[in-house]
Amino acid sequence: MSAMLKLLGAVLIVLAGTLAGFKRAAQYADRPRNIRALIAALQRLETEILYGYTPLPEALHRIGQQSKEPLRTFFTAAADEMSPPQNRSAEEAIQRAMELHFKSAALKGTEKEIIRQLSCTLGTSDRSNQSTHIALALQQLKQEETVAREDQGKYEKMSKSLGLLLGALIVILIF
Repeated sequence: MSAMLKLLGAVLIVLAGTLAGFKRAAQYADRPRNIRALIAALQRLETEILYGYTPLPEALHRIGQQSKEPLRTFFTAAADEMSPPQNRSAEEAIQRAMELHFKSAALKGTEKEIIRQLSCTLGTSDRSNQSTHIALALQQLKQEETVAREDQGKYEKMSKSLGLLLGALIVILIF
C-alpha cells in the first residue's frame, strides 16, 4: 500500500510539473497572438476615427464587439467608462480598463505602456494627430510582436521540457 501511494504521489508531482511547463509555454504562444489582435483593434480604431468620424466611446465599443477575449472586455470597459454616467476622459477610462481587464491577457508591461501612452492623446487632439499617435503605437506593437515571436521560438519548447524535468527532479529528491 505504501509503495502504491509513493508511486501515485510521484506521478502526480511529475504531472503537476508537466502541466506547469505547458501553461508557461502557452503564455509564450498567446503573447504574439494577443499583440496581433491588439494591432488589428488599433487599426480598426484608426479607421473609425479618421474615416468614420465616430465618437471615441462608440468606436471603442464597436471594436470591443469585434474583438475576442481578453481584448473584448478591455475595449468595452473603456467605452463604458467614457460614457455616462462615468464620463471619464479617454486616458482615465483606458487606464481603469487596463487595471481591471489586462491581467488575463498574455501581454507584458511594454505593450501596456504603449497603450497607456496612446491613451494620453486619444480624444484630446484632432483626428490627424490621433492617427499619427495610433500609427506610432502600431509600429511599436509590431516590433514587440517580433520580439514575442522570437521568445516563443526560444522558450516554448524549453518550458514544456523544463516542467517535466522539474517534476522528475522533485520526485528524485523526495524519494
